[in-house]
Amino acid sequence: MYDIITIGSITRDNFLESDYKIIPWPKTPEKKAIALPFGEKLEVEKLYSTIGGNSANASVTFARQGFKTACFGKVGNDVAGKEIAEKLKKEGVAPLLAVSEKEPSAYSVLLLKNGERTILGYHGASNTIKKADIQWENLKSKWWYLSLAGESIHLFGAFLDFAKKNDIKVAFNPSGYHLKNGKKEILARLNDLSFLVLNEGEAAELTGIPFSKEREVFKKLDRLMPGIIAVTNGPKGVTVSDGRRIYKAGIFKEKELIDRTGAGDAFGSGFVAGIMRTNDIEYAIQLATANSTSVVEKIGATEGVLTKKESESSLRWKNLAIKSLN
Repeated sequence: MYDIITIGSITRDNFLESDYKIIPWPKTPEKKAIALPFGEKLEVEKLYSTIGGNSANASVTFARQGFKTACFGKVGNDVAGKEIAEKLKKEGVAPLLAVSEKEPSAYSVLLLKNGERTILGYHGASNTIKKADIQWENLKSKWWYLSLAGESIHLFGAFLDFAKKNDIKVAFNPSGYHLKNGKKEILARLNDLSFLVLNEGEAAELTGIPFSKEREVFKKLDRLMPGIIAVTNGPKGVTVSDGRRIYKAGIFKEKELIDRTGAGDAFGSGFVAGIMRTNDIEYAIQLATANSTSVVEKIGATEGVLTKKESESSLRWKNLAIKSLN
């Protein structure tokens, strides 16, 4: 039996790094945009190809942390799908992949400059997981790490029913699409989760309470689920509740910010890996924070993921300040 199976999106990620021209653009949250001249050829300084998507990213964390890991998602019957499977195998992850004969594998092009990126994403086969794609008996494990998007959000209830019936603990990281299109069902099924990870904006979206009222957000979530809740906020760190205590932690300062892609997946999967190993929340926060910091120091969502040896032997990842409050 697997220790954990990750379930959700899988993509082929391609990073194009160059000195893109940044212009003011008030219509975006960052008030900035990349300007590319229409009808011209542009040189790219660096190209880097790897895998991405919540399921793939999280699976690499669990495998490098020494857990028997499988990854479930859907790819196309194409070169990208075969490359994804091979990359997972090299990481020690069993690729339990459904294959679409109609849709190509999900594919992303990421325009990267100074650690920030603009993503051009094609969801393809990854967003078309249906019940017929699932061989349920192959998904039995001790834990699941679940993150659904596209058509697969309609399987949320079926996944949780199967997990409950088979004593599988579920860690859940909802996609933005799922929060917008399935909030009522998510709230109704929080009781079936062992771990929930969100960022501040997602926590506000799910609860309907602005995160400026942090105490009220956690009170609502704690009433609805018995497990652990983690809410992240990038440079401000994380707040975690187990229903009895609140834990607050900052971050490990990155040596150099290279690429933020996959930081959230690295935190969520790192936290679950810590809980699986020790059932100690402070240890889990430290491992998750270290994993997230290491990831942003390299291009790609998985290249900086820490091994068990790296996370435990390096003095750099020790002594994170964590406050524990009643």
